[in-house]
Amino acid sequence: MTVGGTGDVLAGITGAFFAVVSDPFKAATAAAFVNSTAGDIAFEEKGYGLLATDVVGNIPKVMKDFK
Repeated sequence: MTVGGTGDVLAGITGAFFAVVSDPFKAATAAAFVNSTAGDIAFEEKGYGLLATDVVGNIPKVMKDFK
């Protein structure tokens, strides 16, 4: 994802997961998965015009599906 702000979204997810898991590798891999899956959903909905906020809006969907 080359849209401005998506790296910030990934960093936020990673930080949140690291605060809970305390294993940097697990936090980073889980965050990458959640971020990319949320991005895929956003792309299906918005196409190439997606914004970082569209990715953020799909994080709860991903978390609920893979709990």
